[in-house]
Amino acid sequence: MLGALDPTNADWSVMFTFHDLGYVKDDDKDKLDADKLLQQFKDGTEAANQVRARSGNPPIHVIGWEQPPKYNEISHNLEWAIRGTCEGREILNYDTRILGRKGVMQVKLIVDPDRFASTLPAFTNLIANYQFQAGNSYAEYRPGDKVAKYGLAALVVGGAAVGAAKLGLLGPLILFFKKAWKLVVVAVVAVAASLKKIFGRLLGGRRDPGMPQ
Repeated sequence: MLGALDPTNADWSVMFTFHDLGYVKDDDKDKLDADKLLQQFKDGTEAANQVRARSGNPPIHVIGWEQPPKYNEISHNLEWAIRGTCEGREILNYDTRILGRKGVMQVKLIVDPDRFASTLPAFTNLIANYQFQAGNSYAEYRPGDKVAKYGLAALVVGGAAVGAAKLGLLGPLILFFKKAWKLVVVAVVAVAASLKKIFGRLLGGRRDPGMPQ
């Protein structure tokens, strides 16, 4: 993870994580099967709930798409939103993948489901201003560059791990950030289990080709 944004006048946060996957071809941009991808989210989450139970964590259940996966051929952004439930509360995850020459920037919006509609315009403006460092944009691909072994559909349901598992069910990865505020990454679905401000100001760290200018 490279950094996070936490607006002072709004109750939402954005996390930036760069994945050094190589150049992801968008050949399957017209073949994103929303129904099939949703079922993979559901199956992976239910399988992972067995492990969550052994760890004393409540189960997560996927309801459906808030916004099915869509790909912008101009910006090379892949976006989707999925809604679920945890302990009787609805939770929502909005994901953006910004494709670059050397990998993919994962941008995750953490927001209460009730505030999603009002927050989305501000988040969209934020992402519109994103730029890779010179020489690292998607359009600057050169023959001989590292090419990812999977396409857009695999990015939706888990990226590299899904590619390695051939889109099968994956084991869970649960990351806890601070006290009760946590981001839960389970199998092929990532949903915010508690939607407060988990991060402070933009985190410091090394410069990376995936970081915005």
